Amino acid sequence: MADAEENQASLTTNATDKDAAKICVLLNATGNVPIIKKRTWTVDPNKTVSWIQKFIHKYLKLDATEQIFLYVNQTFAPAPDQIIKNLYDCHGTNGKLVLYYCKNQAWG
Repeated sequence: MADAEENQASLTTNATDKDAAKICVLLNATGNVPIIKKRTWTVDPNKTVSWIQKFIHKYLKLDATEQIFLYVNQTFAPAPDQIIKNLYDCHGTNGKLVLYYCKNQAWG
């Protein structure tokens, strides 16, 4: 019985470690783009900016011809191949990476 409790505790710890390894991303709508009701998402740190763009495009069910532009802290547009962990390390605030998304270029 004690072994079962130890195994249960180790499973909980491992699940928490996996969640801790993810990065909290806050998505804010800008301009004429539809708003995503759930603004906070946890993302694998090894994902790229283009992965997030594709995720938003798919989530909003946009046409294939429509583009999504991402901006970090209303300042600059990161490169599509930029890794989320690098952006978070350099520009994360209050434990989150703040990204703004829109269909038209807004800043930078």
